[in-house]
Amino acid sequence: MLWDGPGIELLRGFEATDAGRCVSLPVSAQHLLAFLALHDGGVQRGAVAERLWPDCTQHRSAANLRTALYHVRRGRAIPVESPGQWLRLAPAVRVDLRSARCSARQVVSGLDRLPVSCDDIVDDLAAELLPGWEEEWLTLERERWDQLRLYALEGLAHQLCDAERYLSALQTALAAIAIDPVRETAHRIVVEVHLAEGNLASALRSYQHYRSFLQRELNVAPSPKMTGLVRNLQRM
Repeated sequence: MLWDGPGIELLRGFEATDAGRCVSLPVSAQHLLAFLALHDGGVQRGAVAERLWPDCTQHRSAANLRTALYHVRRGRAIPVESPGQWLRLAPAVRVDLRSARCSARQVVSGLDRLPVSCDDIVDDLAAELLPGWEEEWLTLERERWDQLRLYALEGLAHQLCDAERYLSALQTALAAIAIDPVRETAHRIVVEVHLAEGNLASALRSYQHYRSFLQRELNVAPSPKMTGLVRNLQRM
C-alpha cells in the first residue's frame, strides 16, 4: 500500500514526498529534514545548528538553520514541529529508515514465521543510508545502520537455511557480504548453505576464496570455526 501522506526517504538516497509526489527542496533544507528524521524524539535548536554547520560561528549557524526552516515550512509538505527550543518531524511524517529498523530488529529477535517472500526485507536491509552524502554527522548513524542490517541479514539467512530455502539464504548472505566483505559470519553462512545442499565443491571454493581474500587484504586466516566446516573436504 502506497503512503499518501508526507514522507522522508533516507535509504538509497534522499527524497521528500507528499501524497506520492516528490517535493523539491534546497540542500540545506534536505540536510535539516534528514537530520531530524534520524532523531525520532527531536533535537534542540542549538544542537541542530551546531551539527549541521560545525564550521560556522554560532550566529551564522543559527541563521543558516532559520533559512533552512523557512524553506521547509514554505512548502508546507513536510511538517516540522518546534516545541520550545526543540525541533522534530511531525508524527504524520513517515520515514523509511524507521520502518526498516523495525523490520531489522524483528528479524534479529527471530521471526515466528518466515514470509513467503523475503525480497522486500532484503532489499531494504541492503540499502545504504544517504549514499553520496559526506556530512560528518552521518558517520555514526551509518555505522549504527550497517551493524543492525548486518545482524538482521545474517539472522535471516540462517533462518532461511534452516527452512531449506537455500537460494534465498544465499542471496541474503551475499547481501550482507556486499556491506562488509571482511566480516566472516555471512561467508560462513554461504559455506553452510552449500554444505546443506550437498554442493561440497561450491562450499570448498567459497571457503578458499574468502581465505585468499583475507590473506591478501589483512594477512589473517579464517577462524577455526569456519575452517572446521570444510576440514574434511580439504582432506579429500
